This record gives sequence, structure tokens and C-alpha cells, in this order.
Amino acid sequence: MSFDPAAEGWRALPGAAMPGGLGVPWAKRSEGNWLYGLLTDPEHANPAGVVHGGVLMAFADHGLSFIAWEAAERAPCTTIQLNTHFLDAIRPGEFIELHGEATRRTRGLVFVRGILVARHDDKLRDVGAVDGIWRVLRPG
Repeated sequence: MSFDPAAEGWRALPGAAMPGGLGVPWAKRSEGNWLYGLLTDPEHANPAGVVHGGVLMAFADHGLSFIAWEAAERAPCTTIQLNTHFLDAIRPGEFIELHGEATRRTRGLVFVRGILVARHDDKLRDVGAVDGIWRVLRPG
């Protein structure tokens, strides 16, 4: 499989690379919302040959952080809780997408949730459900 995100309107975010060499996230605007993506490769695999759950969790944290940051009017935020539910295995080479939203915002917290989907041969399937809480950091 060889999905080309750029050809599908995605743009790379090299200034927002994920930690530990996990890769460069991609972003795309769709129906007024931002989507985030990650190309997986064999280096993301666990010994069973599928993408490691830790890669999925790091990507979810990264993508939901973008959503929290926007909801907090671009104030710095930090994750204080992240819940992850794995729904299906991801094969290296699949493109992972995060479709998320902020569900609530208070002065100091942002609540977000999302669905992780994997793209394979132009078909999407749910591979994870995530939600969490982000603390809005204000200069003190």
C-alpha cells in the first residue's frame, strides 16, 4: 500500500514532529475541522508485526493536543488525562487519521475526544477511540 497524503490535500507539519522519531504529523481541513494524520512504517511495528499501541497513543496525544490548543485560543496546554481504547490492529504502511473535537472548555481545562481511523486502499476503519483532559497553562 502506498498512500500519498500530499496528493490527497494533506500537508506535513515538520515543525511539529512527534517525539522519539515517530514521524511528522500531517494535517488537513475538512468540513470546518482539522484532521491529523501519521504515515506508519515497519519501524512502528511491535514484535507481532502490527503498529505498537504506544505509537497510536503518542499520535493520539499529539493530535488531541492540537485540538485542545485551538480550543484554548492557542494558549499552551498539557495533557492531564488520556484514555485510549484499541479497536483494531494497524498494519505498518497504513495512514492513521485522527478525527477529533473539543467537547467542553472551562477557564483552565479543555475536554477532547476523537476517533482514530486507518486508511487502507482508500477504505477507512476505526482503530481507536480516545478522550482526555488538557490543562490550559497561563502565565503565573
